[in-house]
Amino acid sequence: MLTVHELACERGEYPLFKNLGFELGSGEVLLVRGGNGRGKTSLLRILCGLSAPAAGWVRWRDLPIKTAHEQYGREMAYIGHANGIKDDLTPMENLRIAAALGGRVLDDAAATAALEQVGLSRCMDFPARVLSFGQRRRVALAGLMTAGALLWILDEPLTGLDVDGVAMVERMIHDHVVAGGMAIMTTHQPLVLGGLAPKTLSVGE
Repeated sequence: MLTVHELACERGEYPLFKNLGFELGSGEVLLVRGGNGRGKTSLLRILCGLSAPAAGWVRWRDLPIKTAHEQYGREMAYIGHANGIKDDLTPMENLRIAAALGGRVLDDAAATAALEQVGLSRCMDFPARVLSFGQRRRVALAGLMTAGALLWILDEPLTGLDVDGVAMVERMIHDHVVAGGMAIMTTHQPLVLGGLAPKTLSVGE
């Protein structure tokens, strides 16, 4: 469903990677590996359509992601280094506004269930600015759960999480992929996905 062909990326005049390609289908996970500054985040931003490659292309359901922009936007969810939440809004309000921006209707029951699942049942009505980084990360992860996206693109999703939080993310990814979803992610931490065998891709080597 996702096809990447001869992708290249440059930072200024410095090449980060070139001739990079892979395919990812339903029920598959791809782990992107590479040292700091080698282009992992740049790759994920290209896959999301946030940056343009120096060469090559990315296709979703056999169409360039620029052509399939609206459909791809509905079927892909991205979490980057920043959590992408508004500090003045509560976790519940953040989920609602994210859904509205994505053209979706999110009812209170679904939002509440997602926040409870990520361990924020006692923080639903607090402004995000008073939450710890790990709790704000959990708000972003709750948004991932309510997005209804087929493809998850995750840049270091375990950052700022305690041991229970890491286990929670591992379960989320496992359940999503077993149900037919797809995930692409970077992580410097070991990842246990309950028997799943991820594909791997080295960047900048």
